[in-house]
Amino acid sequence: MFRATLLAAALAAAFPTYAQSDLDALRAELKALQTAYEARIAALEARIQQAESPPLAAPVTAPVAAATPQADSRPARAGFNPDISLILQGRYARLDAIDERHISGFLPAGHAHGTPRGFSLDHTELVLTASIDPYFNGYFNLALFDDEVEIEEAWFQTSSLGQGVTVKGGRFLSGLGYQNAQHPHAWDFADNSLMYRALFGESYGNDGVQLKWVAPTALFMEIGAEAGRGADFPGNDRNRNGAGSATLFGHLGGDVGASHSWRAGLSYLHTKANDRDGEIEDFNDEHAETLFSGKSRTWVADLVWKWAPDGNAHARNFKFAAEYFRRTERGSLECEDNRADGGACDGTTDAYRSRQSGYYAQGIYQFMPRWRTGYRYDRLDPGTVNFGANSAFLPLSDHKPERHSLMLDYSPSEFSRLRLQYSKDQSMASQNEDQWFVQYIHSLGAHGAHRF
Repeated sequence: MFRATLLAAALAAAFPTYAQSDLDALRAELKALQTAYEARIAALEARIQQAESPPLAAPVTAPVAAATPQADSRPARAGFNPDISLILQGRYARLDAIDERHISGFLPAGHAHGTPRGFSLDHTELVLTASIDPYFNGYFNLALFDDEVEIEEAWFQTSSLGQGVTVKGGRFLSGLGYQNAQHPHAWDFADNSLMYRALFGESYGNDGVQLKWVAPTALFMEIGAEAGRGADFPGNDRNRNGAGSATLFGHLGGDVGASHSWRAGLSYLHTKANDRDGEIEDFNDEHAETLFSGKSRTWVADLVWKWAPDGNAHARNFKFAAEYFRRTERGSLECEDNRADGGACDGTTDAYRSRQSGYYAQGIYQFMPRWRTGYRYDRLDPGTVNFGANSAFLPLSDHKPERHSLMLDYSPSEFSRLRLQYSKDQSMASQNEDQWFVQYIHSLGAHGAHRF
């Protein structure tokens, strides 16, 4: 009994000592881990603070850095990373077999790519945009066709002048009118209006400079002026110093309540031509080559009205757009001698005068998300044309070209659109053509918002 009591007393004395030593060891281990983690956290905080702090300028005298032979002395180069988009367009056109398409009563305009019958690859565009530095932005648009590559736009624009003033330089679409500055993929119809086809072939572009001011007022107001080479129709490349064309434009706009907005404008284009070539039919129904030299003046008035319930255009919206032009030309016209081919012209050069006008009006209604329908009416007036002595060889036309167009399009997303269009075209005298178009438009990559 005594021995059992003694053994129990010995074990009881030894057990507390053993448990206390284990507890002290565990505490020491936890303390070491805490110290290590605190050191790591402190080091990490120091690295974060160093990364967020601006780099300190090197001392003026830095013999160690200057004497380091392995340092890379090449200048730092920023990567070229612009926003890039590729616009794919194609269509099927059901048209009558007409060899030479033209607008009766109007001298042919340049920069028109025409519309082939059947399937065709349409206006494909490669677009690059980027901020050059804190002071300039850059834009580049390359148009691709089966047999040609054309730089449609390549310009820089200031971004920090302030006071609503911007300067643009390079090759750009003019700010005159409403639709002129829009590329084909932004059109509401598969083809351009008769008005723009008669005025410019497609649109008026220029190599030059543009100055624009947007007033700091509640009512939108912009005023712009352009000076350029004037190489595009109705001018031509004169290969001279100075400006060959001048453009003035102004626009006003604003909101009417929460659901309506509008914009109206007036533009003026003055340009010169020297032996601007054209092709029309003479009294013998033979092609006659003409050369015009003189001045061309064009006035354009435009109006756009938009509606969306409470300003939300996602489900339903409506847009009305109309433009009217009046153009006068004064100078001389040569009708090149084509008698060897059975023509009537004998090479006479005499005075030429013309005063012509026209307009289009269109309405586009999105009746449900992704679906739109629209109607456009085109009307031109050949007005007063005086060929001078060449009136003996070139006939005058009293036909007033017009066209009715209906379209329906579906946009699965903001990057793609499918369109069906029908037009009753009477732009040529003695021609009454039914035209059908099926078109697709796809945008690959980054793409900015379209104009108002």
